[in-house]
Amino acid sequence: MTSAKLERVPRDRDNDYTPEAAAARRRFAEERTGASLRHVGGFSIDPATLPGNIENFIGAAQVPIGLAGPLLVDGEAAKGAFYVPLATTEGTLVASYNRGMRLLAEAGGAKTTLVERYMQRAPVFHFEDARRAREFGAWVKARFDDIKTAAEATTSVGVLSHVQQWSVGPMLYLRFNYTTGDAAGQNMSGKATLAACEWITAQYPGGARFTLSGATDTDKKHSHMNMLHSRGARVIAEARIPDRLLRDMMGTDAATLFRARLVSNAGGMLAGTVNNGMHSANGLAALFIATGQDAANVAESHAAITFVELKADGDYYWSITIPSLIVATYGGGTGLPTQRECLELLGCYGKGKVEKFAEICAATALAGEISLAAAVVAGDWVAAHDKYGRNRK
Repeated sequence: MTSAKLERVPRDRDNDYTPEAAAARRRFAEERTGASLRHVGGFSIDPATLPGNIENFIGAAQVPIGLAGPLLVDGEAAKGAFYVPLATTEGTLVASYNRGMRLLAEAGGAKTTLVERYMQRAPVFHFEDARRAREFGAWVKARFDDIKTAAEATTSVGVLSHVQQWSVGPMLYLRFNYTTGDAAGQNMSGKATLAACEWITAQYPGGARFTLSGATDTDKKHSHMNMLHSRGARVIAEARIPDRLLRDMMGTDAATLFRARLVSNAGGMLAGTVNNGMHSANGLAALFIATGQDAANVAESHAAITFVELKADGDYYWSITIPSLIVATYGGGTGLPTQRECLELLGCYGKGKVEKFAEICAATALAGEISLAAAVVAGDWVAAHDKYGRNRK
């Protein structure tokens, strides 16, 4: 147990979002730790724009941003060539994704399809026994329109699409599924579901006791539920790559890559992984940081299913399905200065752009899968990291 005096981080009760308030906290930290915060204090953000994004602001973490591309996308919302900002400190990452994008462009681009997009909040209702829980479930189905009205009264853009049900003992788990416009929608769906649950409690004969999150929404953690029922966007990127391009540009061939995929599928099954591909978390995390996404959502968004085919003509079909890609182009951190600039670089800032951005994310992930898989098979993986990824300063 320390005997040192425990001092609170200073705050300005009148206006805590000023350069002076940030400087006071930096001095406080420097005096008590001996650390220098010169670089942390070097930022271009106006602190007055930060309420709702950060508390006890002291500065900014400057993560290097590299540019990869052009990424050629044939999507329903994203069409054309894009230059993708990737914020990372991992050497070789931008180079690897850039290489995969170059191959995709030569092959005609990545075709992207957004299948569905929902955000959830999942309350659980508690009863005396399983039969009462079952009766309640039937009542919820019959009153869906009223529940929908109560939920949607809290939001201007959120729409309750459907409510799923699972019975466990004397409990009924519900999973409210919303479309959320261009916002990721976690807070939106939480507020709407609370209003719906309060309406249910007031209207259900005899009342009903609930816990707002029964954990089947699996917020910021992976779940098999998300793989099957989607959380955020379920989006697919696919490409057909000629064998000659793999030989000329990647130093391998379609047949060798296909056998390697069989091996990695077996290894992934042995390990119990939630992604049978290579490293989609790498590109998604870098893209998330650059564009102001909630970085913790990589915990859900990294899950993916890679499917390949060796075509009769020797071409290689490659796809990646991301079932729980949680992104936004409006709200949260997307409006901060550097993050907004990166979204504008992609033509994805603001309302009406989230499906386009989701398709770009999936195509970026596909480019990274192709590049790393080819590097591993061709024997370039370790050499590339030795050459580009060894900063020991």
